[in-house]
Amino acid sequence: MDELDAVIVRELQRDGRQTNRELAGRLGIAPSTCLERVRALRKRGVIMGFHAEVDLAQLGRPLQALINVRLHPKVREAVEGFRAYVTELPETLAVFVVSGGDDFIIQVAVRDAGHLRDFVLDHVARHRNIADVRTSLVYDHIRTATSVTTSADSRERPSRLT
Repeated sequence: MDELDAVIVRELQRDGRQTNRELAGRLGIAPSTCLERVRALRKRGVIMGFHAEVDLAQLGRPLQALINVRLHPKVREAVEGFRAYVTELPETLAVFVVSGGDDFIIQVAVRDAGHLRDFVLDHVARHRNIADVRTSLVYDHIRTATSVTTSADSRERPSRLT
């Protein structure tokens, strides 16, 4: 990936809804070049999709939490089974399979503390392979764009590519 591709990715992370013409104008390149580059990035799997950022409070799910889960036994069937199960629950936003003391971190969004308690007790802790569950409330959720670097990043970056 060259410097132009890296800038395209950063710009699309900042605003994935901008038109090809707007993106090309920001980068100082021809719209046809921009479109060709974006298509190539999608084809190579660098850009996997475009997503809407949703205000969960507007959907009646203002409370977010991270649920740390440890399984027993730690066998492939248990991990894959729990991952498939928890991914399908409507409260689940993200599932991280991790190393260390825990096996999973599950990000959820719920109506309120009672809904969170019921979710943990009725859906997570009740699962047959659960050894331990710990829940943390999320006070703030700050998203950052993925850092895209190239070998040219060690030099000073121009504000516009020409």
